[in-house]
Amino acid sequence: MMPMITPSRALIGFLLALSLVPVFAAQFTVTLVNYIGLYALVALGLVLLTGIGGLTSFGQAAFVGLGAYATAYLTTRHGMSPWGTLIVGMAITTAVSLALGFITLRLSGHFLPLGTIAWGISLYFLFGNLEALGGHGGIDGIPPVDLFGLELGSSRGFFYVIWATLLAAIVTTQNMLDSREGRAMRCLRSMTMTEAMGINTLWYRMVLFMIAAQFACVSGWLYAHLQRFVNPTPFSLGHGIEYLFMAVLGGAAAVWGAVFGATAVTFLKEWLQDVLPKLLGVAGNFEMVVFGLLTILVLHRARDGLWPILMRFIPQREQVKTVEPALPLPRRDVLACGSEVLKVVKVTKRFGGLVANNSMSLSVRAGEVMALIGPNGAGKSTLFNCISGVNPPTTGEIRFMGQRIDALNSREIAKLGMSRTFQHVRLNQDMTVLENAAIGAHLRGRKNFVQSAWRLDREEERRLLWEAAHQLQRCGLGEHLFDAAGSLPLGKQRIVEIARALCSDPTLLLLDEPAAGLRHLEKKALAELLAKLRAEGMAILLVEHDMDFVMGLADRVVVMEFGEHLAEGLPQEIQTNPKVLEAYLGGVEA
Repeated sequence: MMPMITPSRALIGFLLALSLVPVFAAQFTVTLVNYIGLYALVALGLVLLTGIGGLTSFGQAAFVGLGAYATAYLTTRHGMSPWGTLIVGMAITTAVSLALGFITLRLSGHFLPLGTIAWGISLYFLFGNLEALGGHGGIDGIPPVDLFGLELGSSRGFFYVIWATLLAAIVTTQNMLDSREGRAMRCLRSMTMTEAMGINTLWYRMVLFMIAAQFACVSGWLYAHLQRFVNPTPFSLGHGIEYLFMAVLGGAAAVWGAVFGATAVTFLKEWLQDVLPKLLGVAGNFEMVVFGLLTILVLHRARDGLWPILMRFIPQREQVKTVEPALPLPRRDVLACGSEVLKVVKVTKRFGGLVANNSMSLSVRAGEVMALIGPNGAGKSTLFNCISGVNPPTTGEIRFMGQRIDALNSREIAKLGMSRTFQHVRLNQDMTVLENAAIGAHLRGRKNFVQSAWRLDREEERRLLWEAAHQLQRCGLGEHLFDAAGSLPLGKQRIVEIARALCSDPTLLLLDEPAAGLRHLEKKALAELLAKLRAEGMAILLVEHDMDFVMGLADRVVVMEFGEHLAEGLPQEIQTNPKVLEAYLGGVEA
């Protein structure tokens, strides 16, 4: 019986075959595989930037040019060591990427990719127009790289440098994505939720942009010392589009998809350049027409790229997944029951001529469940957004823990100890339930992306995941820890959001329709959990339409109608209030 091909065996076989390429393959093949390694390094950056961060860039070839021209100029004009020029090139790329990212990443929609096209074209023409960089003729005479006294002047010798660099980049990328920092990066598409968990989305977008630029820079440095000559042509917008196509074709969200995409595009391009002129009887860049059609086909039929499809044919060994026990995370001081946690004073929120909230006031105390109810369109979720900083109020005052917060954004408010769920579930559907919950504990970690990339965050990571598992167990989702969040029914996805909010160790918990989609027993379990949190001294403010759930749980109830404060009191008082009955039932005849 033949041994089963598993991902680990496939990887070992790939690395073994790769190591033998310079020994047995023809010179043309070695050169081609070298270029695949260079292209894959750039595509790997685009996997992070586009597949993970949702940021489309057409300008990565310009960063390849920065790395190539930096070493070409410094080695030929100033006699610097190639290794020294790598450091200088990366420093220049960092400065340029931060400057461009600060401007570009504030754009959204179609303006973002248009912005990358603009600076990609600008840098390309800059390379060709500067006489110091050799103009359109470029720079030749670039010295070979010297490694431990061995001069790597041939493509066979340089092969191992290229692929060792690429494999190191793949390992560090996988490490980073499997961490607190990586979870934040994978949630950047849902910016409202991510900011509400205290994550600085602009900073993480900048980090992804900078890492992708650095990968491209290193690829350019390697390219310059492989070719020993540079000119502007390989750094054009067309090559930037080709890099993006490699990432999309391979699998924009798959790390190994970058290698697969670069391999497929490079070999296919070479094959088409040989075959198409013979078939058509005319020379030309007809392979680009085929690539265009392939792009459309992939976007229609395999939006996640070809790598996930390929992995379906490789048996996955079933692994027992567990969460390692760890020391508990530090907790906030518990407030005395009855102390005021939140005070909303005459808050008004206008959207142009529409007044969504009009002079709304309420307060929430520690150890209390306050329910905010009202008909659809009453302005309850808008008030939630004002309190949590998603949409700050037009006028009025909001105080949390005695501090005025109506001018703060949601990220700053989250740091103070407020956490929330959303009316429409906001989870990363592809991440596991455990990973989604751990997003809530983001502010309780301190390790950065560099430490994550080199596995220096493992103890903190165990503590964060242990906290997430604990909160999920409390919420009754212990058996779903490693399930994809998108595979759960809507009701349980709402419970995942509650567990995520609890992971932040909040003083005030805002729940927007937490019982929607839950069955009777699930509602009962949720009510028991909220009652337990109340007994622990947590303040809870919830919006809910299920009156049986509200009246059996809430200590006080505030009723809204048309954005205004209609009534407030104990549950039994609200149930018999004529104004409330009028709002809900349109009046009750005697």
